[in-house]
Amino acid sequence: MTSSDSSAVRGLLAGYLGGRVPAERLIPALAVEYYRTGDRTARDALRPVMEIIERAAPGVGQLVRTEGGAGFDIRLTERPFPTSEANALRHAVSTALATAWGGGGVTSAPAEPGLLSRLVRAVRRLFSASA
Repeated sequence: MTSSDSSAVRGLLAGYLGGRVPAERLIPALAVEYYRTGDRTARDALRPVMEIIERAAPGVGQLVRTEGGAGFDIRLTERPFPTSEANALRHAVSTALATAWGGGGVTSAPAEPGLLSRLVRAVRRLFSASA
């Protein structure tokens, strides 16, 4: 894994823990890196994350035979990630971030927005959609 790939994965993991990257964006990007990387440390760190992803939403990646020769190509399948597994995924991501990328993990999940925050967000969406 090159330095830029490593920093991209670290950014995705940290973004997910910070609530800036949704699971629907994290999962395909991690699957690509997991199956593509030759870096043993990064792959070993991502293995528990991939196990949770495969258990919760089986078949994230699909192996497809390449046209031009031997080998396979990985195509990502769209599968929603169940919210019941979000805490397990968050914990695995935090552990992977701490293991392979030298810390930066978040030990607890961010607080869920309160009623007032959700109400303000809904009103903003309502007015921004009609503009």
